[in-house]
Amino acid sequence: MPAGLFDTAGQEPLDSTNGQDAEGSYRAVAGTAIAAAVTAALSPLAFFDWSLAVVPAVGIVLGAMAYRTIAQRPDVFIGRPLAIGAIVLSAVSLVAGLITLSRAYAAELPDGYERLNYGLLQPLPGDPSDAVPDTARTMDGRNVLLKGYIYPGKQQTGITQFLLVRDQGDCCFGGNPKITDRVLVQLKDPSHPKGIDFSSRLTKIAGRFVIRPMGAPGMDGGVLYHLEDAFAR
Repeated sequence: MPAGLFDTAGQEPLDSTNGQDAEGSYRAVAGTAIAAAVTAALSPLAFFDWSLAVVPAVGIVLGAMAYRTIAQRPDVFIGRPLAIGAIVLSAVSLVAGLITLSRAYAAELPDGYERLNYGLLQPLPGDPSDAVPDTARTMDGRNVLLKGYIYPGKQQTGITQFLLVRDQGDCCFGGNPKITDRVLVQLKDPSHPKGIDFSSRLTKIAGRFVIRPMGAPGMDGGVLYHLEDAFAR
């Protein structure tokens, strides 16, 4: 008798419980392979900041996990090329991103300048809050590069004198930063003869570091530290 439209003669019966055929030929793409691919697509973020290098690192781990899962259970999972591609893309992004950031880090320091960070400006435990530690005194008179945030004031453009503070929260949300987290900057920048504009982003300033306690307009407690003859990087 000829097979009708809905007859199943000659076809493999389906397992109604999971959608597989009788031989179990259906295999799913491993979830870790999909996650690795998504993470790998985001891995170029490593070019923009050191902390974002964690993205391609996670992509490599997820790709390796996916590859192992597929190798152990090839009858259940597929997606090995996806896992390998995720590992390769994440690894390339991680290495290239770290190289790019390292070069930028080295290039930002002018010749004859040293790096200075706010940790060196803090008093020792038990000392008064406005005490100047030896780590700061050893930098007095030296040319340094310091990264911080411009404390907002009334002037937004053409700024030649401003406070560079340690914390973005204090800078942007109206806080009063500690006196040892403030550095008064006086620009003398031929590339910016009219000053610079306010920015809420991290700012890199190079100049001569000077310890000279003095009052500062609109800032309780004044300042201890200065960057003179400074310029933006």
